[in-house]
Amino acid sequence: MRTLPRLAAALALAVLAAPLAAHELPAPAADDAKKMAPPAAAESTLVATPTGFRAEFIGLHDHVAKELLDLAEAMPAEKYAWRPGEGVRSYGEVCLHIASADYGLPAAIGIKPPEGIDPRKIESSPSDKAAAIATLKASLDFVRDAVSKMSDADLEKSVSLFGRDMSARAVLMLLANHIHEHLGQSIAYARTNGVVPPWSAKQGG
Repeated sequence: MRTLPRLAAALALAVLAAPLAAHELPAPAADDAKKMAPPAAAESTLVATPTGFRAEFIGLHDHVAKELLDLAEAMPAEKYAWRPGEGVRSYGEVCLHIASADYGLPAAIGIKPPEGIDPRKIESSPSDKAAAIATLKASLDFVRDAVSKMSDADLEKSVSLFGRDMSARAVLMLLANHIHEHLGQSIAYARTNGVVPPWSAKQGG
């Protein structure tokens, strides 16, 4: 008699399982399975945030780049041809000279200028206000982008420049000094022509 309850229980389970089996979803086809699979993670194209020397360089570069461009905007268009003496660069030519080095010095450490740009020919390009500002801004953006993509190992590479062996880091320091030197020259040109640098004007002149 004990087998009857067991048999009844087995039958009950079979009855309960039957509807589930009847409504069971078929296995997805291969194409459907691909559609249902979670998308593969896209390969990251982000460049690691610069640290150390590169971060410090970019911080200083951003500051001087803003001052150069602010001053270039403040200079009247007719003053771009002004020069302090015969044979000396005009204000517009100073802007182009900075741009020339912005492309030329990085080339010494293997960072090629954009297609179609020859650093040696920049200083002979148009130096009117609109053209000079556009050329200067593009070169400053180029420097920032190039340094942000360098690695710490890149900074240690040795190159020969001006007859001396130096590291890529030293070349970037030379570039930073060059930009600051000609910012000072640009300020002198502006003051001589009665133009107050915008950041000084905010502090009362």
